[in-house]
Amino acid sequence: MYFKNAQIYRLSPEWPIALEALHEQLAKRAFTPCGSQDTERCGWIEPYEGAGLVHAVGDNWMVCMQTETKLLPAAVVQQEAERRAVEIAEQQGYKLGRKQMKELREQITQELLPRAFTRSRKTFAWINVAAGWLVIDAASQSKAEDVLEQLRHTLDTFPVSLLRTERSPMSAMAGWLAGEAPEGFTIDQDFALQSVSEDRARATFKGHDPDDVHVTEHLEAGRLPIKLAMTYDDRISFTLTECGEIKRLDFLDVVRDQARADDHDDAMALFSAEFALMTGELLRLLAAIVEAMGGEIVRDPDLVDQAKEKT
Repeated sequence: MYFKNAQIYRLSPEWPIALEALHEQLAKRAFTPCGSQDTERCGWIEPYEGAGLVHAVGDNWMVCMQTETKLLPAAVVQQEAERRAVEIAEQQGYKLGRKQMKELREQITQELLPRAFTRSRKTFAWINVAAGWLVIDAASQSKAEDVLEQLRHTLDTFPVSLLRTERSPMSAMAGWLAGEAPEGFTIDQDFALQSVSEDRARATFKGHDPDDVHVTEHLEAGRLPIKLAMTYDDRISFTLTECGEIKRLDFLDVVRDQARADDHDDAMALFSAEFALMTGELLRLLAAIVEAMGGEIVRDPDLVDQAKEKT
């Protein structure tokens, strides 16, 4: 199992949670399906069936949040409300007012929710307390924030912050495009530039040589990179964004073959082997990215502590 995205966060060194304590706290908010009148529910599930709520391989822990959402489009409710409103108007001799229509929509929602289809989504997160990393496999920061919010509700304390480096991702990517890729990295042929002016004009390049003169012209005109496809150590390809997100994460065959080369007793053993290999590669990648961006800005635990008091 390999992550496809990486939303990167830093854990405070002042968060000395033990594996058993983490498991116990997650169990208090284990996932349960939506009730008849619920529109959405989320909670913790086993990352791999039979592995427990925290799948641990050495210092690397994996957790998984499941979200179940009822699919009840507002248009369906509105259509049914309009149909019933016509019938009521014919019976009573007058149209329903705004307040009555709102109450009718609420009534219809309550009637339809128990019969609505559901959609489930799993979001995986990797925790390494020793190294101070939290990485969430989410395509956007908003999706990752759902996991962070659930962790804050679940854990007694949860001091976390975004990774901050001396150079911003946008500034670093501009330097790499204008000059050379940092050591260990190669720049691939997909990237996007955006103007810093009010029009926010964007130029997207796919399969394009980054050394092309037109790219230099865009940079000189004030457009800065917001996406840049790169490869690290010929083992991992990815797209870096201006927010520091890692998207389109792909562990290349040389990595995947390494996990498959060993004999594994069962599927869980293979899952654990892939997890160990993936996290080892990500630790190297994160360290290299931080170095390429001028190093990490020293964190102040008092500023990043987002501990939540239980109410």
